[in-house]
Amino acid sequence: MPVSYVVFTDLDGTLLDDAYSFAPALQSLSQIREASIPLVICSSKTRKEIEYYRGKLENHDPFVSENGGGVFVPTGYFGFRVVDFEFAEEPGADVVHQTVFGADVEYEAICLGVPYPKLRDALATLRRNGCRVRGFGDMSVQEIAGETGLPLDQARMAKERDFDEPFLIEGSKNEREQIFRAVREMGLQVSRGRRFYHLTGSNDKGRAVKILSDLFRATAGNPIVTIGLGGDPNDLSMLQTVDHAIMVQKPDSGYDPALLSQGGFIKADGPGPVGWNKAILGLLRGEM
Repeated sequence: MPVSYVVFTDLDGTLLDDAYSFAPALQSLSQIREASIPLVICSSKTRKEIEYYRGKLENHDPFVSENGGGVFVPTGYFGFRVVDFEFAEEPGADVVHQTVFGADVEYEAICLGVPYPKLRDALATLRRNGCRVRGFGDMSVQEIAGETGLPLDQARMAKERDFDEPFLIEGSKNEREQIFRAVREMGLQVSRGRRFYHLTGSNDKGRAVKILSDLFRATAGNPIVTIGLGGDPNDLSMLQTVDHAIMVQKPDSGYDPALLSQGGFIKADGPGPVGWNKAILGLLRGEM
C-alpha cells in the first residue's frame, strides 16, 4: 500500500544556515511541494518568525512554535475542528485551545506551554538568588540582533514571545547545574538550542509532533510515515517521536553529541540545509 509522508523540521541550523537562508535546500523543497508532502516547521522561533518563513517558503501547513509551546493549525486544514478531535492519548489537562489570528490566517491554536510572564518571573527569581542569567526579555531588539545575527525586523519578531524564554548563562559548569536544579524545583525545564538555553514548561517538540501526527493520520487515506530533521539537543524529543529521524551536521561537519549518543538516527551528509536537501532527495528516491 502506498504511504504518505509528513516532514517535521527545525529551522535554525537545519533548514536554515548560519545566514538564515534555505537556498541550499531549494531543489528538495520544490519537489516535496510538487508531491504535496506536508512540511511542518517545528522550531524554537516565535509564531511571527515562523509565519515570516512560511511566507518565504509558500508554506500553508500547520507549525509548532517555541519548542512545542504552541501548535498552530490553519482553521479548516484538517476538515474538522481540532478542539473536537478525540486523541488516542489526550494532550493533557493543562492544554488550552484558542483561536489566534495571524497576519492573513486564522489558526486553531493548541497551547501546551507555560505563559511567558511566568517564565520571566522564574528568570527574575533566579537572578535574585544570585544566578547570572540574561533572557530575551532583558535585551533590547538591537541586543537580540547582535546576539543572533538577525536583521532588526526579525529580532523584533523574536522578542514577541508566548511560551519560551531564550537566555544566556554567565558562569561555570557548576553554576549552570545549580541553575538547572533550581529551574526543576520551580516545575519548569531547560533545553539547549543552537545559541541559547531555553526556559519552558513541560512542553517539548516531541509532544507537539505527536499531536499533529495523530491529526494527520486521522485524515489520511494512506498510512502516514513521519520524517524529522534537526541538529540540536532541543530537537531530540522530535527526533525520538517520528518514524525516521535525520540529524544534520554542524557547520564544522560534526554532529551534536547529544543526538549522536542516541544511536539509530540517520546522519545527513552535509551541514544544515545542504544535508537537509540531500536527505529529502533521498527520501523522494525511496532510499529511506
